[in-house]
Amino acid sequence: MVLGFVFTMVAAVGAVHLYLWHRLVRSTTRPGRLRRALTWVVAGLGALVVVTFVGSRVEAGHWLAWPGYLWLAIMFYLLVFLLVLEVPRAVAWAVVRRGGRRTTARARVLETVPADGDGGTAAVVPGPEAAADAVPGAGAASVRGPAAAGVRGPAAASVPAAEASGMSRRLFLGRATAAVAGVSAIGTVGYGVRTALGDPVIEPVKVTLPHLDQRLSGLRFAVVSDIHLGPLTGRAHTERIVRMINSLKPDVVTIVGDLVDGTVAELGPLARPLRDLESRYGAFFVTGNHEYYTSKGPGEWIEELGQLGVRSLRNERVEIRHQGGVLDLAGVNDVNGATMDDGPDFAKALGGRDTSRSTVLLAHQPVQVTDAARYGVDLQLSGHTHGGQIAPFNLLVPLQQPVVSGLATVDGVQVYVTRGAGFWGPPVRVGAPPEITLLELRS
Repeated sequence: MVLGFVFTMVAAVGAVHLYLWHRLVRSTTRPGRLRRALTWVVAGLGALVVVTFVGSRVEAGHWLAWPGYLWLAIMFYLLVFLLVLEVPRAVAWAVVRRGGRRTTARARVLETVPADGDGGTAAVVPGPEAAADAVPGAGAASVRGPAAAGVRGPAAASVPAAEASGMSRRLFLGRATAAVAGVSAIGTVGYGVRTALGDPVIEPVKVTLPHLDQRLSGLRFAVVSDIHLGPLTGRAHTERIVRMINSLKPDVVTIVGDLVDGTVAELGPLARPLRDLESRYGAFFVTGNHEYYTSKGPGEWIEELGQLGVRSLRNERVEIRHQGGVLDLAGVNDVNGATMDDGPDFAKALGGRDTSRSTVLLAHQPVQVTDAARYGVDLQLSGHTHGGQIAPFNLLVPLQQPVVSGLATVDGVQVYVTRGAGFWGPPVRVGAPPEITLLELRS
């Protein structure tokens, strides 16, 4: 599976960079030294993407993260904008060629006009390729010889623009397309970096649970997920999230998976601000898929979070008692835990409970609602999707998950999916700003 993934990734990256080379290098330069140099640049950037995916997973390769992931984002948007521009580019080229053919046809009619009106030499007119490829006003080839000097009146005006052109229409169109795509891609990524590294948006959400004890109405949850502590985040990232959560004065704090992208040895200091989380009834955590990607698995992080005052719900539930009412708060492991014999166990987390109580379930992936529905869960809190993180990936998320972001009902269970407070891969968010949710229950 690993070899298959690597092969697929290398093939995909190679295909994308081959297309980028065709549109950004071959279509914008003439054969020569500049084209050769740019070809090596594109090849090097392709290799950088592959090396970044591998190297950023080990501490020694963390220095690759910023340049590698930024180029990955720029590469993606270059691909998107160039593909979008393919249609108008093709239309423009068709119009240019048609205009060139008409000019050539008129020139051919006039190419036998005598130079002096008494039967001299005829003007020499370039063929269709030169006419169609020429950009007016850029100077190079012209009609030469005595015949050219003899063209007069209408014949002289009909000589194709290629005769005074050094840049072909094809080259001009290629450079214009590359410039539009380049400016658009860099501008989009710049906006996305600013969004990803900025403050998360506070999303206030009120959820009505039909069977909620009225005494629990108004209970408030701070929901955060996908913090993704890693080589591109610093301690300030965690401190800001903790500060913003504390400002909401929640009753319960829930961290719904994908807290880290590394081991405690690598990222322990970045997680320590979590000990300052403040809430009435405590802070709770469930594993996400990325907790199982570390070399030591989630166990060491479960222990570390316990020392920081964050309780992990590992296929278990706790009672939240508020104003005389009782709510069951349950948590299940992520589905990826099955690879380490640590998968979700809904029967253990939800079986044998008092069904007259409302239940809120923490489950990293929205797709887990299918199992939760069998146990009468009232509300599931999830993350994982990042809201798509980089548009138009939000259009692909529904292929795997039932909800991209926000509140929805699936199989009779209400599901709230937060966009997450961090990012994975490129430090870029477009169309899906980072989020901390303040969720209030209503009876």
